[in-house]
Amino acid sequence: MMKDLTEKLLKRKAFFIIGSIVLVGAVFAFGAVFGYHQRPEIEKVLGVFNKEAEKPAEVDFEPFWKAWSIVEKRFAAANGIDRQKMVWGAISGALGSLGDPYTVFFPPEEKKLFESEIKGSFGGVGMEIGIKKGILTVVAPLKNTPASRAGIKAGDKILKIEDKETTDMSTEEAVKLIRGPEGTSVKLVLLSKGKEKPREVTVKREVIQIPVLDTEVREEGIFVIKLYNFSERSPVEFRGALRRMSQSGSQKLVLDLRNNPGGYLEAAVDIASWFLDTGKIVAREKFKNGEEQLYRSRGYKPFDNLPIVVLVNQGSASASEIVTGALRDHEAAKVVGEKTFGKGSVQEVIDVTNNTSMKVTIARWLTPNGEDISKNGITPNIEVEQKEDDEAKGRDTQMEKAIEILKDWR
Repeated sequence: MMKDLTEKLLKRKAFFIIGSIVLVGAVFAFGAVFGYHQRPEIEKVLGVFNKEAEKPAEVDFEPFWKAWSIVEKRFAAANGIDRQKMVWGAISGALGSLGDPYTVFFPPEEKKLFESEIKGSFGGVGMEIGIKKGILTVVAPLKNTPASRAGIKAGDKILKIEDKETTDMSTEEAVKLIRGPEGTSVKLVLLSKGKEKPREVTVKREVIQIPVLDTEVREEGIFVIKLYNFSERSPVEFRGALRRMSQSGSQKLVLDLRNNPGGYLEAAVDIASWFLDTGKIVAREKFKNGEEQLYRSRGYKPFDNLPIVVLVNQGSASASEIVTGALRDHEAAKVVGEKTFGKGSVQEVIDVTNNTSMKVTIARWLTPNGEDISKNGITPNIEVEQKEDDEAKGRDTQMEKAIEILKDWR
């Protein structure tokens, strides 16, 4: 009997041990399953795609990965999910949240478009556009282009391109819609300054040949240089224009930068160097960490005390504002016209993948006296508005004021 009792106790002990193991195993399994479902959202997504991610420790990416996970599980896509397109969209959205219209992402197709713009091989309407106060705006129409012939003006707000509203549209997306094969047309809905109703304009695309400058000899020894852009050719062309000025016997200068959307910094520094002493600051480039890089005049300056009036308007941007600010701050010229566009930031293009890139603002331009061009633009010494009525009559009130100032200059 004692033997039977011992065997029963041993069986109960074994059953208890086995039961405990099973119970512990069940609890562990439940915990593992529960923990698996409660793991960070990024791990759920990465587990599916077998990718690694880098993320700053101070940023909570959980909402992003949870949203991605919800889309993966719940989105009823008719043609499936284009995950790569989702990635491009996420990057674009992140950059868009910065509130800087010049910091943008270029997916493959947009990157090709951007590169064609740099090379100059495109069909378009001939105008520079940008975002001003959150609205797609014409910076400047270029001379003798479809845009200028269609009556498009600096400051016109672009409300629609074809049938697409431009609200929240990036400049790159707008450029993509406006560009197209030579001979085709694009329909724009524009709202001009001082007008209550927008107007519709249809513009025929051409291969755009951008001019550099024009010159003119005016009465009483006044010479006019109309500079259209700051391209690679601008410094050489500008030197030739000054030579013609000297040969003409002119001793006073109007530098017309109206509707000049800018261009290369190198060209701006070179052109400013004709009017500033060696070492004078042309522009300050201020970086994120507060450090500044100074760009200084090379001091060509063949003219002593040359009377200069610089003409600007809201279509004067970027390199135009750098030159204008430098000559104004150093009192080398008087500035006449309207407040400039306010495009004073520096962008760098960085490859993200082999076929995508991003353009990111890395610094801001300041005038020699430290004025932030992006915040304020350049305010003229003498403000003169070019009214539409005067323009319709063929009267250039801003040029008239510049000539008046130079005639009285002593």
